[in-house]
Amino acid sequence: MNFKEALESGKFTVTAEVGPPKGTDITEMLHHIDLLKGKIDAANVTDNQSAVMRINSLSVCKIAMDKGLEPILQMTCRDRNRIGLQSDLLGASILGVHNVLCMTGDHTSAGDHKEAKTVYDIESVQLLNVVNNLNSGKDMMGNELKGPTSFYQGAVVTPEANPVEPQLMKFEKKVNAGANFFQTQAIYDIDKFKGFMDFARKFDVKVLAGFVVLKSAGMANFLNKFVPGITVPQELIDELKEAGKEKALDAGMNICARQIKQLKDEKICDGVHIMAIGMEDKVPEIMERAGLL
Repeated sequence: MNFKEALESGKFTVTAEVGPPKGTDITEMLHHIDLLKGKIDAANVTDNQSAVMRINSLSVCKIAMDKGLEPILQMTCRDRNRIGLQSDLLGASILGVHNVLCMTGDHTSAGDHKEAKTVYDIESVQLLNVVNNLNSGKDMMGNELKGPTSFYQGAVVTPEANPVEPQLMKFEKKVNAGANFFQTQAIYDIDKFKGFMDFARKFDVKVLAGFVVLKSAGMANFLNKFVPGITVPQELIDELKEAGKEKALDAGMNICARQIKQLKDEKICDGVHIMAIGMEDKVPEIMERAGLL
């Protein structure tokens, strides 16, 4: 099954990330693709993640496909105007990329080219509408295309935002704009996530819960302090501390696997999106511990 078929069939679906490198040496990236193929259902290919200049997402999507790993094209509105966005989407379509994740994108002030001009000609809800238009055979201005696209389009949501109400409003707008699936910002409070899912289940969309693998108590504290919408509960931080520095990563992987297993066993959502930032090689082991392999 492809990614769309897996999600629509009710299979507990797993996605992870492939991060294009900053430079032309793709040896490590190719290794990660080989590790992930056959194990996950699809891989997000990030789009200049955190506003750091890297190889573009579309090139890596094509490489992933050629190596047998289905990609999800991440597309942000930060770096391209509406002409560039639509042009890249048409290019992705003819190359055989049919999954797209529509995002507004981190501001350039967060990255390594702080003087770069941000574009933000449109934002994520409008981009979802653009994809809908392309799928129906028209561009953003209503001009007829010589052949439509067939994208399975997704969006992002932050279930643990405080307050959460703006996220719920944006979630509904994204559904109305054509989102078929959502990948969430990292969650660590399963009870709070259940409350979000009570809302999300009112809509005919699929939801994959996001997990950032915790490497240490220090990382957990950093996320709590500096990343809006992420809250690592104190009991998880204590668990990482008790493991000690040498075993903290192993404890973080256990936390991730344990929570994934709970989501699957209790049928809380439709799958998970594992963000093992810089540790893509750990994803198969996390899946094994969660009983997914």
